[in-house]
Amino acid sequence: MSHTLFISDLHLSTDHAQTTAAYKFFIASLTSQTKALYILGDLFEYWAGDDDLYDPFHIKVISALHGLARQGTQIYLMRGNRDLLIGSALAEAAGAILLDDPTLLDLYGMPTLLSHGDTLCIDDIEYQNFRFQTHDAKFQQDFLAKPLAARKKYIKQLRIQSNAAKQNKDSAIMDVNDSAVAKLLREYNYPRLIHGHTHRPNRHEHIVDGHTCERWVLSDWDQQASALCCDAKGCRAINY
Repeated sequence: MSHTLFISDLHLSTDHAQTTAAYKFFIASLTSQTKALYILGDLFEYWAGDDDLYDPFHIKVISALHGLARQGTQIYLMRGNRDLLIGSALAEAAGAILLDDPTLLDLYGMPTLLSHGDTLCIDDIEYQNFRFQTHDAKFQQDFLAKPLAARKKYIKQLRIQSNAAKQNKDSAIMDVNDSAVAKLLREYNYPRLIHGHTHRPNRHEHIVDGHTCERWVLSDWDQQASALCCDAKGCRAINY
């Protein structure tokens, strides 16, 4: 039976050899039954701009996706918080279609909303303020005007600061806010929701205005290489 796969939060980099090996195995394991692959953000540990396409490691990651596209699997790519600077050049090199966040689609007859998921974590005010800044078009334009080496150094420093800040945060504020989830589901007429970002893979049910809505959280590949497989019968997690 043909199916569609969803993944996110791979955080691929040369520092994560085990995750990279899992990614290679995952791509090689896909067959013609995989109608589409949706990557819902954070494919890379960080992305400093499309002028970094020709880094040898990036070439391997992107070429694997392009090969999958050539075999007939449609690739869809959504930006995450770590790779929000992904542009059309990367998408073209990967044979992928860039998606807005959120995106609503008809998935085997079921209205399904896709998101990276960070916009739902509204209790983390510090992060939301940072997100607002980095998604500003002028900020991105000025940042991309800097030399690539300077951008990569700056992002690495941000990652160190972010990891340190997480140690002092209540883990609950880094999860989705139920009211934010309900608001989003209501806005899109009570669909199924699939997202990543929180690194808490699970299936949830939300009752919104009398409607039962399914919410799937995708896996963080640093912990478990996993995909959500959906077909006409429903969705299920598959570990690799």
